[in-house]
Amino acid sequence: MQIRPEHRFFYPIDWPQLSAVIRFDRARGRCEGCRRPHGRLVYHLGDGRWWDAGAGTWRDGRGRRVRLARGQDVLGIVRTTHVVLATAHRNHDTADNDPANLAAWCQRCHITHDRPEHQRRRWRTLFRRKAAGDLFGGPYA
Repeated sequence: MQIRPEHRFFYPIDWPQLSAVIRFDRARGRCEGCRRPHGRLVYHLGDGRWWDAGAGTWRDGRGRRVRLARGQDVLGIVRTTHVVLATAHRNHDTADNDPANLAAWCQRCHITHDRPEHQRRRWRTLFRRKAAGDLFGGPYA
């Protein structure tokens, strides 16, 4: 995931190298949440289950082997995703670059982890807009 230009100054100058160490040395090119491989096209069912071609099995959203129900037609619902690993801060603090706080996650695991933070920021943005409208435009109709 790319860092927005307005947030770039929150990250250390050696962030690309630190990120590469976490993603490829420590995690060995696989998501630390679901074990999806970086740079590969992965078949998935949209609910976290994905096909691990290397092991020849389906895996769940945590990387554990699962069996599909007998007779379940997956050809009609299977999708593909190009997996890209990103280094994420577990506590959302970009100043805390301790290796224990950093995780190599795919897009799905990263957005799942960040969901509460995104909801908080969205609420704050909407609240500020409404407050500015009340302050300068009067009460809403």
